Amino acid sequence: MRIVRLLAAVFVVAGASAAKAQDGVVDLDAVTVRTSGGAGGEAAGGPGDGEPAAAGTSASDFRAKGYVADTVPTATKTDTPIVRVPQSVSVVTEEQLDDRNVQTLQEAVNYTPGVRVGAFGLDPRFDAFYIRGLDATYTGIFRDGLREFNFGFATFDIEPYGLAGISILKGPAAGLYGSSNAGGIVDLRTKRPTVAPFREIEAQVGTNDRYQANFDASGPLGNSTSAFYRLTGVARKSDTDYPFADDDRLSIAPAFTYAPDADTSLTVLGELQRTKSGGSVAYYNENNRVTDLPFADPDFNDLDQHQGRIGFEFEQRLNETFVFRQKARYQAVDDVDAEYVFFAGAPVDDIIQRGTGTVRQTLKGVVSDSQMEARFDTGALKHTVLGGVDVSYAEFTDRQGFGSAPPISFSDPVYGAAIDRPPFSTATNQDQTQVGLYLQDEVRLDRFTLTLGGRKDWVESNTRNGTPDELGDEERQKDDAFSGRVGLSYLFDFGLAPYVSYSTSFSPVIGTTEDGEAFVPTEARQWEAGVKYDVPDLDALLTAAVFDIRQKNGVVVVPSEDLSTNISVQRGEIRSRGIELEATASITDSFDLTASYAYQEVTVEDGAPETIGRDVSSQPRHTFAIWGDYTIRSGVAEGLGFGAGVRASSSSYGDDANIFKNEARAFVDAAVHYDVPRVEGLRFQVNATNIFEEDAQVCTSGFCYKEPERSVIGSVRYRF
Repeated sequence: MRIVRLLAAVFVVAGASAAKAQDGVVDLDAVTVRTSGGAGGEAAGGPGDGEPAAAGTSASDFRAKGYVADTVPTATKTDTPIVRVPQSVSVVTEEQLDDRNVQTLQEAVNYTPGVRVGAFGLDPRFDAFYIRGLDATYTGIFRDGLREFNFGFATFDIEPYGLAGISILKGPAAGLYGSSNAGGIVDLRTKRPTVAPFREIEAQVGTNDRYQANFDASGPLGNSTSAFYRLTGVARKSDTDYPFADDDRLSIAPAFTYAPDADTSLTVLGELQRTKSGGSVAYYNENNRVTDLPFADPDFNDLDQHQGRIGFEFEQRLNETFVFRQKARYQAVDDVDAEYVFFAGAPVDDIIQRGTGTVRQTLKGVVSDSQMEARFDTGALKHTVLGGVDVSYAEFTDRQGFGSAPPISFSDPVYGAAIDRPPFSTATNQDQTQVGLYLQDEVRLDRFTLTLGGRKDWVESNTRNGTPDELGDEERQKDDAFSGRVGLSYLFDFGLAPYVSYSTSFSPVIGTTEDGEAFVPTEARQWEAGVKYDVPDLDALLTAAVFDIRQKNGVVVVPSEDLSTNISVQRGEIRSRGIELEATASITDSFDLTASYAYQEVTVEDGAPETIGRDVSSQPRHTFAIWGDYTIRSGVAEGLGFGAGVRASSSSYGDDANIFKNEARAFVDAAVHYDVPRVEGLRFQVNATNIFEEDAQVCTSGFCYKEPERSVIGSVRYRF
């Protein structure tokens, strides 16, 4: 009932605000859409190549042309250009997502410096990744500026086709967002309704018997000049590299915008999605090597997940000084049902014993953010002041059971024996409420920008453990803390902007330890200095940053002691420091490029004695990535384009005691696409990842996984 009351309160406030905005006469002809001014009328935050501008007064808060973004709201919750932000920001625009035809969130960010994907090898179930060496899987994913709750199996599965771009803010962001990963956050921007009609259908066929159909439709409702819609959908049937795991999906995402005048807009964003995959994608390990023998059984390896979200964004410009914004969302990863098999020890006389596990989890809640922005001058100082309050409430339930399965031969496994589903034997119920008040002032004096921000959070977590039939007494935990950011930048008239910043974070964590106890909050602090260069007369942004983060009580995913599943644990203290270099450029209308390099040292400062002073496992010190795409615009080959990229990393350790290593590796990706000149809107495209099928394993926390194999996907798209 608490979640219902909170949701009702949020929508009542929004309704009152919207009603107030409608007082008086509304001039429908006053609707305006601000674009980035890119070639061909490219929409702010749109993919280019024909998609109309987004509707609503916030249409300009995500400005991009080609691969280069000028402004994203993630860094300051305002429209401050990236070059003036005293913190590292990377952006993956929709055009880059399209060119690489990314299929997962991990693929979307795998060319971003400081972002480590693939630490757990092939895993179609989750988007697990690290930012600046710190695990961001559960506390580092936001959508449209609001946190997505994730824990255990109850983790949102992201469909990239529904995204209009991704921004990555490096380092602590708690001064604005509260509970968040100290290494940084990934903010997903949902596709929004467009002003002009837009239609797209697409069919894809690929490796592992992958068949997928996408559609996207948007535009005004009827002849309206103030109401706009968008409907995006995906249907997929696919196997995976893992022999007993699928990657099936059904997703539908409606959106609606009402913009009665230039100062008012209300956008509603929703999604319903179902995914089916495997309960386990692990292989048996032997002497720190992954074998070809899967843990799973084809008759007992399922993960069925339902998820949904519905929310709104409201904006009202009150006058030349004040703007009120409010956004809220109800989100649920509901009815996650998984079953899996694991090996119970090493083989004896070629026979290996097996255990079974079942999981049913839910994670649902409400998150809201209400803010007032004021722009004014005090003498020579120009202020952009932002004050706000955000509230979140989450409920997590967990039911698990364990049993046994018939043993099998290690050298010649034969499947098909009946496996009974074990009943649930353990249960956890947890709810968490967080309230945060924040204030930020961006002060400009000539070419200087001073960013000052602070936030106070109050958090209450209530946990009950026991069995499905009888839960124990409620354990209550209350925490509060202050976090903030201070930064200074100077923008030269030729586009160069050096900066320095200091930020702290405080992050309560949803979920419990293996013993059923609530996690203590994660705390961190960071120093960062860098330089950004907005190249004059060229759509290009070059950045360099050095950073030093110290984090206490970070939550990481590791294999359980019996290797039956992955569990979450807290580490004492981790230090992450390094250098990041990035270049994004749309050099011409034909040529786009992104390149990056990162060096980082991620070490355990406090923890198990054998790990102190050691590198955190699966965190390479050197990573490099480059991707370019070129399209021929005239002549007999008009419309033909090519893309290619390389992702490389140095060796890393396979365990936290640094006993054995992961080898250095490099993956090559490529694309070929053809926009048919005689049929406007028709595009053929082929994308391939890991072309040379680099056969590698990756080990994390002492357990080893297989890297994804080569993947080839062909697609036909028609826009009209």
